[in-house]
Amino acid sequence: MTELVFRSDAYTRTLDATVMAVSDRGGIILDRTNFYASGGGQPGDIGRLEVDGGEPILIGATVYGENNAVIHVPRDPIAVISPGTPVRLVLDWDTRYRHMRVHTALHLLCSLVPYPVTGGQIAADGGRLDFDIPEAGAADKGQLTEQLNALVAADHPVTERWITDAELLDNPQLVRTMAVKPPMGSGRVRLVSIGDIDLQPCGGTHVRSTSEIGTVVVAKIEKKGRQNRRIRIAFGE
Repeated sequence: MTELVFRSDAYTRTLDATVMAVSDRGGIILDRTNFYASGGGQPGDIGRLEVDGGEPILIGATVYGENNAVIHVPRDPIAVISPGTPVRLVLDWDTRYRHMRVHTALHLLCSLVPYPVTGGQIAADGGRLDFDIPEAGAADKGQLTEQLNALVAADHPVTERWITDAELLDNPQLVRTMAVKPPMGSGRVRLVSIGDIDLQPCGGTHVRSTSEIGTVVVAKIEKKGRQNRRIRIAFGE
């Protein structure tokens, strides 16, 4: 299995690795990676693989394949690259860091809206969460913006820890998402904690402190069904 370095250190911008296999479609599987594979509403990372004596291989997407293998998908067809070849992974850090800031901001939004989450999406310029909100509990855009930025400015630490599958089953209130459940089966689940205001299972990448998020605004609140409300956020810059 590929070692998921982004889980232990989301700030690793470059990483030396070794090619383990190449799929029939040219996807590259490595022994370790700092590239996040698409999942949980967060896009897979892009960047490049550097090979000694060769042209850099531009990576246009990172996804999960069979048996949860992380596949680095070249943007263009490549020449043969053999298992055992050493490479250096270089993230498109600007894009990844914006994803980290948005993802952390969505955790803050989740802490402010006390309703189940029915969906979500992250992009480099903002993101959104869908909530199962009754009509009487409709959110206020201006108030949410003010509350979000207060949490950002408070510089809450963002940390992580692991619990067992059994512990998660004993604490179902930790799971806020209705449609997507945390991955279980490996024996443990990763929890992301933001100060004392939010704690939930998550496999994504986050900043180390809420102050890194920067100013955000609640850009739109949309009605997407009888009770479904979509709340979009964007960077204030």
